[in-house]
Amino acid sequence: YFGQSTEFVQHRGYVAGDDSRRIDWKVWSRSDRYYIKQYEEDTNVRVVLLVDGSESMEFGTGPLTKFDYGRTVAAALALLSLRQNDSVSAALFDTEIRSLIPGSSRHNHLQTILAGLSEERATGETDITMVLRRAAESMNHRSIVVLVSDLLCDRDALFKGLQMLRQRKHEVLIMHVMDDQ
Repeated sequence: YFGQSTEFVQHRGYVAGDDSRRIDWKVWSRSDRYYIKQYEEDTNVRVVLLVDGSESMEFGTGPLTKFDYGRTVAAALALLSLRQNDSVSAALFDTEIRSLIPGSSRHNHLQTILAGLSEERATGETDITMVLRRAAESMNHRSIVVLVSDLLCDRDALFKGLQMLRQRKHEVLIMHVMDDQ
């Protein structure tokens, strides 16, 4: 996004109606043309990590189960987001949201997320429509929703839940966790 910031991005040609305060007068003095300075706007996003904690995630033929791998991916995404000062929340679900770690951008919030994800076990079935509906209803601001799952659920229910999130203008990323065999 272009906006107010100290991070200069580029010049663009002046268009009638542009704010004259944004004209780069030094460039004008060299080129005799008007150019507008554009700056990159700093934005803070909200990242919501939804980790599948259903019994199917307990499967694994290697050193990690799908659940362990999913929690590791969620922790890595939380670390990357927190380093950019973005707010991160995490939830573990099966037929409902079992544990919810509220969003925060504090640097020590990673420890809270790691502790919350490591305490849980993968049990139960998956009701993806109910979980995604509840997630969509509980989020008041646009967010990046990361769904970490093996996607062993009804495809129509999955698409219905994803459509609810997209209708509310959330960006959705799906991390499909599979066993290595």
